[in-house]
Amino acid sequence: MPSSRSGGPLPFLDHLAADSARFREALASAPSSARVPTCPDWDADDLLWHLAEVQWFWGEIAERGVTDPADLDALNASREERPADRAGLLAFFDRSSERLHRTLAGLSPETPLWMWADDKTAGYIRRRQAHEALIHRLDAELTVGERTPIDCRLAADGVDEVLRIMRGYEPEPGLTHVPSAAPVTLVTVDAMHSWSLTPVRVTGTYEGRAIDLQRFLVTDGPDDRAAAEICGSAADLDCWLWNRPAEGEITREGDVAALAAVDAVLSDSID
Repeated sequence: MPSSRSGGPLPFLDHLAADSARFREALASAPSSARVPTCPDWDADDLLWHLAEVQWFWGEIAERGVTDPADLDALNASREERPADRAGLLAFFDRSSERLHRTLAGLSPETPLWMWADDKTAGYIRRRQAHEALIHRLDAELTVGERTPIDCRLAADGVDEVLRIMRGYEPEPGLTHVPSAAPVTLVTVDAMHSWSLTPVRVTGTYEGRAIDLQRFLVTDGPDDRAAAEICGSAADLDCWLWNRPAEGEITREGDVAALAAVDAVLSDSID
């Protein structure tokens, strides 16, 4: 992870707290019916409910110490109904956000917890929830027209997470992959890091399901075989990878087919 190679590990809990607070601040005075431009099916109250529910869920995982997926049904059965008004939504968000931060802060990062990703630790939940809060903080700000800067190191780590965990592929038994284009280099112009992405089509059987997905093989640094390059600030690349608008310019140069193959991977839904 690029964040740990320069400047030490990122303070994910600090980012979680700060971006959750900014999310709340942005939405607190927004009209309930204000549309969220980056999530067109949602209004401001839908966005507020979404992050409140997400933070409730992972706070529940951490507080109960859930490690067995068989326990998720009981956890989900305890979900609260959506409050009917803004005051109720804000109160639920405040409780959920405070508990998530407090509970994760009390756990060692190595603590085993259920997670859909391969990294099933409290440390990865810290990381994931920091990025969840960041992206939805941006959604809230765009809803009210008050966009603020994104931390460069957090954004660079967000790029790494999207590429490796959300969109990445590591060879596994039962699955095969075939490159769909030459590698493409992705470069942050401010975070001093780059990645090489090889778009691949992944097929086979995984946990009894037929798989046919487009993903990236990801390595750090440039690749001499790269046929194209995509450059931008860490914040802009993070936004672009999450289908949020960038503030600055993202440049794309090189082989058109390789760039199109990158776009094809990004157009696939994230499981």
